[in-house]
Amino acid sequence: MQSWEIKDPIHGYIEVTPTERAVIDTPQFQRLRRVKQLSAAHLTYPGAEHTRFQHSLGVMHISGEIARRLQDVELINQKDANRIRLAGLLHDIGHGPFSHLFEEVLEKMDMDHEQMSTRIVRETEVGDVLKGHGFDAKEVGDLSIGHLDCNKPYINNIIAGQFSADVLDYLPRDSYFSGVEYGKVDFDRLVRSIGVVDDTLAVKDTALYVLESMVIARYMMFKAVYFHRSVRAAEVMLVRAMELADEELGITGFKTADEYHQLDDNSVISMLSSLKDSSSKESRTAYELTQGYLDRKLLKCAYETVVHRRDRLAVNVMAMADIRENLAKDIADEAGVDRNTVIMDVSTAPSVPYAASQQQPQDIPLYHETGDGGKKKVSFSEMSPLGGTLVGYLDVMRVYAKPDELESVREATENKFGKEQ
Repeated sequence: MQSWEIKDPIHGYIEVTPTERAVIDTPQFQRLRRVKQLSAAHLTYPGAEHTRFQHSLGVMHISGEIARRLQDVELINQKDANRIRLAGLLHDIGHGPFSHLFEEVLEKMDMDHEQMSTRIVRETEVGDVLKGHGFDAKEVGDLSIGHLDCNKPYINNIIAGQFSADVLDYLPRDSYFSGVEYGKVDFDRLVRSIGVVDDTLAVKDTALYVLESMVIARYMMFKAVYFHRSVRAAEVMLVRAMELADEELGITGFKTADEYHQLDDNSVISMLSSLKDSSSKESRTAYELTQGYLDRKLLKCAYETVVHRRDRLAVNVMAMADIRENLAKDIADEAGVDRNTVIMDVSTAPSVPYAASQQQPQDIPLYHETGDGGKKKVSFSEMSPLGGTLVGYLDVMRVYAKPDELESVREATENKFGKEQ
């Protein structure tokens, strides 16, 4: 079977099959070239201009490596492996403008990028290509988000799990392009140690140190890059601009997957930049926030506190959009400033990625080979002295404001939440 190669700075040469090339050549997949992987991080880390397109190729590659490992131990066949690679390739095809930022805008529609991924795979040219090459579009779409109902449920963990192909690509890729040194993971050693216990992917306990380095790398990337206060300042400005302008521009007014396809970083920035002379105060504020983003004249952090794990209830409450918005309005009113330019940001993420079937972070599954050739399931926290410390959440609450309103907003926020911690 003829194949092609794509040179990738992270994984070297990535082989591409005819089916995969046909998917890559669809307009829906090419759109990912216009969606930055790290949304606004390039304003702080200038090299972070990489896109979901590159990342998706990397996830396909690592998905294939994990699939090859499962083939070697006779847990899957070649047809499964081909489907797994396609699912890895398509796992992010539903991402909206500015990647995860658009999730916050989609909240009011009770929708996320995973739902859009399955729709795009089923309803557009992507699905036609898959069907034309003998694949079930619905099955590939479901597997791409880790929700395929099948007799080999562990293959879902390859795409959406605690040491998934997604994680094993974005950590080194984001680290490389942002220029920091935290995201390096020996994914080859980890892949060689993967097995299946109780229908779940697990890693052999002799590779424990690789998992420890992965969890530490992820923690450091959140601290240094993903949750960096200037990165988040730019991101919350974009989110607020899209929210304020949505009524006039209809950013979330798409009805079909093809209409959604028209949205990317460039098209939304162009739409927001057209609002300079709008008659709506909200739209003009959206324009000003957009120009601030483009000119890197960012809102400043007036208040920051790390929310400890024992305060998870408080984090969950503040992460609710309506409650967070009301708190920000109260702060703005007390400070005597425009409500639309005081933004409360609650950045929260599990230190260990969720598996698709989980509702909260859980231990990473490992296995120990027993003397009789079997496998005994053990947990990361049992095996690692770092486990109890690292498995949990990363939570930071910040309030952003205009530079000339910083002090009054800081004082109003401290009156509500106490001094910064």
